[in-house]
Amino acid sequence: MESVLKPTAKQVAHEAGVSIAAVSRAFSPGSSIDPLKRQRILQVAAQLGYSSPARRTAEVISAGTVTLVAGDLANPFYPLVLDTLAKALQAVGRQLLVYAIPPQADMDQLTPQILAARPSALVVTSASLTSGMANACRQHGIRVVLLNRIQRNVRVNAVACDNHAGGRDAALFLLGRGRRRIGFIGGISNTSTHRDRAEGFSEALRESGHSVLAEGNGEFTYRGSYGAVLSLLTAKNRPDALFCCNDIMALAAIDAARELGLSAPEDLSIVGFDDIPMAGWRSYRLTTIRQPITRMISEVVGLIQASKTVLPDETTTSILPGKLIVRGSA
Repeated sequence: MESVLKPTAKQVAHEAGVSIAAVSRAFSPGSSIDPLKRQRILQVAAQLGYSSPARRTAEVISAGTVTLVAGDLANPFYPLVLDTLAKALQAVGRQLLVYAIPPQADMDQLTPQILAARPSALVVTSASLTSGMANACRQHGIRVVLLNRIQRNVRVNAVACDNHAGGRDAALFLLGRGRRRIGFIGGISNTSTHRDRAEGFSEALRESGHSVLAEGNGEFTYRGSYGAVLSLLTAKNRPDALFCCNDIMALAAIDAARELGLSAPEDLSIVGFDDIPMAGWRSYRLTTIRQPITRMISEVVGLIQASKTVLPDETTTSILPGKLIVRGSA
């Protein structure tokens, strides 16, 4: 079989009627060269199938790069996810590039930057993927995986904990502890994590002949939850138990209860969700639903590694079971 020789800068220079130095400058951003000459050189290079050494190096690097977009790195759960994902990707010879954006920010603003980096895959966690970015990634052959969330309005791969079942487990556990005035501290209402955990929680209460006594909006933050819990605990009919939509809000609930002279679990049972490292601290000993981070990351990496053998329009949604971890707060 004859080997096909790659076109050289000398051939491009000959066809474009310029010097080899001009070809080099045409492929160097910011270099001094007439715009029309640069355009002619690039057109000839494209016709011949020529890529500059720098571009070939960048393509090799980008082929092993995975971009992560995260919108809530202030929550200790997501740095834990970031660390686990980075190590798992390094183990298979890939690198991780991270974009941190404010919660609820418009991800479409990042699309040009992400496409310019030419990653082999995009992982989105604690942020909402837009249909525009999903379509742009599909057109450029970039595989997209949602981590710890599910979006039904876009057709992409997703790996998440079974949030609905976790919410049910929290409700049944509190009922089993004899609690009947049970409140709920939610996160951000338009996220799948909030929605699925809240639905599972209220569903299990209803099936047992009970309902949510009171709700507060903690916005997935310590500060938001602290204020919301103070309001619930100073109400006339205060709850005797709280299910918080994540651990950070549950830790805030414990601190708010202490502020009022209440203790967990004697006066107030508190259950969280995630099982961040702080949940096991002696000062909190939080009962919580543990997310299977290691297995979730393994599934994500498996989807990324299979990207070359799977058609772009084929998608997979993987829902993995969490585990109730009983400590001293409930």
